[in-house]
Amino acid sequence: MIALLAMAASLSACVSTPKTIPGAQRPVTSTRPPPQQPVRPAPSTGAFIAPTVMNAPGLEGVIARDATALANLFGAPRLEVKEGDALKLQFSGSACVLDIYLYPLQPGGQPSATHVEARRASDSADVDRAACVRALRR
Repeated sequence: MIALLAMAASLSACVSTPKTIPGAQRPVTSTRPPPQQPVRPAPSTGAFIAPTVMNAPGLEGVIARDATALANLFGAPRLEVKEGDALKLQFSGSACVLDIYLYPLQPGGQPSATHVEARRASDSADVDRAACVRALRR
C-alpha cells in the first residue's frame, strides 16, 4: 500500500499543466468534418455491375448509407421502390422532394445510397441536393 502511494506521488510530479502565455491566441480548430474518402464499390464482374457513386459536397451524410440509416436521418420514406437488388427511397417535406437511389457496393451486399436527386414538389424543378438534404433532416 505504501509502495503504491509512493509510486502515485512520484507519477503526479511528472504531470505538467499547460502554461498560458499572455497575449497568445488559442489554436484555431475547424468545425468542418474531415473530407470524406470517396466510396469505391467492388469492381464489376460477370455477375455484378459496380454502380457509379455520386461524390458531391453536402451529401457526405447520405452517400453510402443503407435504408435504415437514411430512415434515421429523414424519417420513414414516403415511397420505397424495389427493382432487382436496387432500391429507391423518396423523402419529402415542404421544401423539396428527395430521391435516393441505393445499389449494392459489392456482390451480395446490402443496397447503399449511391445517387441523390432533389426537386421542388410544386413544379418538379431541380433544387440543390445538399440544401434539400439539410431541409429534410430530422
